[in-house]
Amino acid sequence: MKGDFKKMINGKTPVLVDFHAEWCAPCKAQSPIIKQVAKEIDGKVRIIKIDIDKNQRIASQYSVRGVPTLILFKEGAIVWRQSGVQTKAQLMDVINQNT
Repeated sequence: MKGDFKKMINGKTPVLVDFHAEWCAPCKAQSPIIKQVAKEIDGKVRIIKIDIDKNQRIASQYSVRGVPTLILFKEGAIVWRQSGVQTKAQLMDVINQNT
Protein backbone atom coordinates (compact mmCIF):
# COMPACT_ATOMS: atom_id res chain seq x y z
CA MET A 1 0.00 0.00 0.00
CA LYS A 2 3.00 2.36 0.35
CA GLY A 3 2.82 4.12 -3.02
CA ASP A 4 -0.95 3.87 -3.23
CA PHE A 5 -1.37 5.58 0.14
CA LYS A 6 0.66 8.60 -0.98
CA LYS A 7 -1.44 8.86 -4.16
CA MET A 8 -4.67 8.65 -2.17
CA ILE A 9 -3.83 11.41 0.29
CA ASN A 10 -2.37 13.71 -2.37
CA GLY A 11 -5.49 13.81 -4.54
CA LYS A 12 -7.96 16.68 -4.86
CA THR A 13 -10.56 14.92 -2.69
CA PRO A 14 -9.82 15.19 1.06
CA VAL A 15 -9.14 11.83 2.72
CA LEU A 16 -10.14 10.80 6.23
CA VAL A 17 -7.88 7.98 7.40
CA ASP A 18 -9.03 5.73 10.23
CA PHE A 19 -5.97 4.11 11.80
CA HIS A 20 -7.33 1.12 13.71
CA ALA A 21 -6.54 -2.41 14.94
CA GLU A 22 -8.63 -5.59 15.00
CA TRP A 23 -8.04 -6.07 18.75
CA CYS A 24 -9.06 -2.50 19.68
CA ALA A 25 -12.48 -2.16 21.40
CA PRO A 26 -12.73 1.64 20.88
CA CYS A 27 -11.97 1.06 17.18
CA LYS A 28 -14.93 -1.29 17.00
CA ALA A 29 -17.09 1.45 18.53
CA GLN A 30 -15.76 4.01 16.03
CA SER A 31 -16.42 1.86 12.96
CA PRO A 32 -20.24 2.21 12.76
CA ILE A 33 -19.91 5.97 13.34
CA ILE A 34 -17.56 6.24 10.37
CA LYS A 35 -19.98 4.21 8.25
CA GLN A 36 -22.79 6.66 9.13
CA VAL A 37 -20.58 9.62 8.24
CA ALA A 38 -19.60 7.99 4.93
CA LYS A 39 -23.26 7.70 3.95
CA GLU A 40 -23.94 11.35 4.73
CA ILE A 41 -20.91 12.99 3.12
CA ASP A 42 -21.66 11.44 -0.26
CA GLY A 43 -18.20 11.65 -1.80
CA LYS A 44 -17.10 14.98 -0.30
CA VAL A 45 -14.34 13.10 1.50
CA ARG A 46 -12.80 9.73 0.81
CA ILE A 47 -12.60 7.47 3.88
CA ILE A 48 -10.00 4.75 4.18
CA LYS A 49 -9.17 2.39 7.01
CA ILE A 50 -5.58 1.46 7.83
CA ASP A 51 -4.92 -1.51 10.10
CA ILE A 52 -1.84 -0.48 12.08
CA ASP A 53 -0.72 -4.10 12.56
CA LYS A 54 -0.75 -4.77 8.81
CA ASN A 55 0.62 -1.33 7.84
CA GLN A 56 3.16 -0.58 10.55
CA ARG A 57 5.33 1.55 8.29
CA ILE A 58 2.50 3.97 7.46
CA ALA A 59 1.37 4.10 11.10
CA SER A 60 4.92 4.86 12.18
CA GLN A 61 5.40 7.48 9.47
CA TYR A 62 2.43 9.43 10.87
CA SER A 63 3.37 8.79 14.52
CA VAL A 64 0.20 6.85 15.31
CA ARG A 65 0.69 5.84 18.94
CA GLY A 66 -2.87 4.98 19.90
CA VAL A 67 -5.95 3.71 18.13
CA PRO A 68 -8.30 4.78 16.86
CA THR A 69 -6.48 7.76 15.38
CA LEU A 70 -8.24 9.73 12.67
CA ILE A 71 -6.31 12.00 10.32
CA LEU A 72 -7.85 14.22 7.65
CA PHE A 73 -5.56 14.93 4.70
CA LYS A 74 -6.17 17.66 2.14
CA GLU A 75 -3.90 17.55 -0.91
CA GLY A 76 -1.35 15.57 1.13
CA ALA A 77 -1.30 17.90 4.15
CA ILE A 78 -2.69 17.00 7.55
CA VAL A 79 -5.50 19.43 8.31
CA TRP A 80 -6.93 17.63 11.35
CA ARG A 81 -5.86 14.80 13.62
CA GLN A 82 -7.44 13.24 16.70
CA SER A 83 -7.00 10.07 18.73
CA GLY A 84 -9.87 8.36 20.50
CA VAL A 85 -13.47 7.76 19.53
CA GLN A 86 -15.10 10.70 17.75
CA THR A 87 -18.84 11.28 17.56
CA LYS A 88 -20.68 11.61 14.27
CA ALA A 89 -21.27 15.31 15.00
CA GLN A 90 -17.56 15.91 15.64
CA LEU A 91 -16.57 14.21 12.40
CA MET A 92 -19.21 16.03 10.37
CA ASP A 93 -18.01 19.38 11.77
CA VAL A 94 -14.39 18.61 10.85
CA ILE A 95 -15.36 17.48 7.35
CA ASN A 96 -17.59 20.50 6.75
CA GLN A 97 -14.88 22.90 7.96
CA ASN A 98 -12.27 21.37 5.65
CA THR A 99 -14.13 20.75 2.39
